[in-house]
Parts: sequence; structure tokens; C-alpha cells
Amino acid sequence: MKNLWAPWRNKYICSRKKKKCIFCCPKDYVLEKTKHSFSILNIYPYNNGHVMVAPKRHVKSLERLKENELKDLIVLVVKTKKALGKKLKPDGYNIGLNIGKAAGAGFDGHIHIHIVPRWAGDTNFMSAVSGSRVISASLDAMRKLYKSG
Repeated sequence: MKNLWAPWRNKYICSRKKKKCIFCCPKDYVLEKTKHSFSILNIYPYNNGHVMVAPKRHVKSLERLKENELKDLIVLVVKTKKALGKKLKPDGYNIGLNIGKAAGAGFDGHIHIHIVPRWAGDTNFMSAVSGSRVISASLDAMRKLYKSG
């Protein structure tokens, strides 16, 4: 059996044991902040340009957001999608959220919306055969591209 070496994931694994909210004090790869929300690159992306948009306030479901927070969140999702479209020119998107562990939420204490750019043919033999994804651009490159004029 061959191993796929990914030591960068250890930071995530260790941080999960500490039970801190990964969204309450985001430090790395924040793309934009609004009054009630922020967008951040997913450091364990499904695809290049995978961004998450979250409210600044720690809430675990949509109905707990105030109307102005919900509007701010959705406006930032739309703005982020437009920016990704302009910079990466994907063929489509997966946009969604998982609420609760049973729904597949990797972190279910702070609601967040995933925006995953998709390209025709972006699923290849690596994911089909080995269950691995190939991410061709670094997070630093994605942040630089997103923030470029």
C-alpha cells in the first residue's frame, strides 16, 4: 500500500482536539470581512478556490441568525461567488451548508456556507481510485489571486 503524505493536516487534527471554534478567531486566509460576516479560504479544500463564508457571531443554525446577519451573510456569499467567477472562471459551483453532524458537518458549532468552484472534468482517477484529490494551486496563490485587482 502506498501512503499519501499530508503532514499539513496535522495542524487541523490537533486543533480539533482543543475544541476551539475555528471560525470565532480566524487568522489565516481571511479574504474579506463585512459588518456581520467574513469569507475565508478552506485550508482543506475540495477544489482550488474553495471558500467558506460564516457569520462573525457563533451560531449553529440559520434560524439563530438575526435578519441583518442573514442578509449580510448571503450578500457576502454572492459577492464571493462573483469574485471567484471573475478570477478562476469555473464551469459551475457547489454552494451549500451542512447543519449538524448527521448532515456531514465537519464542524457543526458555527454555521458556514461552502462555495466550491467546479470545472468540467475536475474529478479524475485520483479521487476515483485512491479517494484523494489533487489541489494544483497553494492557498497562498489562491489568496493572492482573490485579492488581486
